Amino acid sequence: MAKAPIGTKGARLTTHISLPGRNLVLMPTVKHLGISRRIESDRERRRLRDIFTKRLQVKGVGFIIRTVAEGKSFRELKADADYLVKTWQHIKKDSSQKRAPALIHEDLSLTYRTVRDYFTEDVDSLVIDNGFDHDGVQDFIGQFMPQLKSRVKLFKGPSQLFEHYGIEAEISRALSKKVWLKSGGYLLIDQSEALTAIDVNTGRYVGSKSLEETILRTNLEAVREIAYQLRVRNVGGIIIIDLIDMESAQNREKVFNALQDALSGDKSKTNILKISELGLVEMTRKRTHEDLIRYLTEACPHCDGRGYTKSRRTVAFEIFREIEKEAVSQTQNIVVFAAPGVVSLLSKEEARHVGLLEKRFGKTILIKPDPAFHTEQFEVFGKH
Repeated sequence: MAKAPIGTKGARLTTHISLPGRNLVLMPTVKHLGISRRIESDRERRRLRDIFTKRLQVKGVGFIIRTVAEGKSFRELKADADYLVKTWQHIKKDSSQKRAPALIHEDLSLTYRTVRDYFTEDVDSLVIDNGFDHDGVQDFIGQFMPQLKSRVKLFKGPSQLFEHYGIEAEISRALSKKVWLKSGGYLLIDQSEALTAIDVNTGRYVGSKSLEETILRTNLEAVREIAYQLRVRNVGGIIIIDLIDMESAQNREKVFNALQDALSGDKSKTNILKISELGLVEMTRKRTHEDLIRYLTEACPHCDGRGYTKSRRTVAFEIFREIEKEAVSQTQNIVVFAAPGVVSLLSKEEARHVGLLEKRFGKTILIKPDPAFHTEQFEVFGKH
């Protein structure tokens, strides 16, 4: 799979096999050497390329050198390459001996994939609340990165792990459209299939100096929070940031540089354009997987994911139009089932209109509430 399915877009598939390791990805069917673009030093890229072209010289296969391989020794890279090649040899051997259907190879579990791909030197500690997984991860790390073994901690707190570290609160915050800033300002984040729009507002923050200073401080805080929210939510694609308008070109430059600095540690590739005269920042962030909202939520069954429902009055007038359609049939009564709130509106504020319809068509209109109906749901039918 070259790219995971995202939203309504299916996965991008390839017939080429890839086996990911700690520092390398083996491509046994392609003779190609690739180096992660996030390794920016030309000198380091040449060093890594020389290791594979002049010293390792593994024939008949290709490799992608991952970002974490930066600065790694020949010995570490050779150990990773040997392990992956040996794994591929086992896969070929099993495939020739087993008959379909049969499992030939399975990638690591989520726990071990997370350790392999994300547990690097810049991680202070890895906290696990399960003794069995803790022991397994320590053994796994002992084989591939023993220098990090002491950073694996077993959580034994009286509360739950997520509660202790405030992760539940951060998840709730990451699913909310409104994100408050410490200063009292806030962000409004609207995600759609086409793009993500982020609006910055001063909110309760009034500052203690000039208006321009207040705006600058809010925008500086906002761009740091935006960079964090993009990573936590795993937002990808086109992103439009509507900053608070700044009169000073110098202040706009400060905010733009702050945004670049905040995004510099992002593992996903970003491309940012300068702040426009309207105070807008256009940027893109590489989309690799589903964002957090699609992972953790489902479309609302009442509003079908729109984020809003029709008002009771709008639904009432839709019911009136349905009554007029039904009134031409040869029935004596017209029965309406609707949500309790809509029935309340029809029986009180719109009772006069209901009476006029009864008089106009010479039929009795019976309106009954159904607690199981949501606001937009109703039924209108004739009854003899």
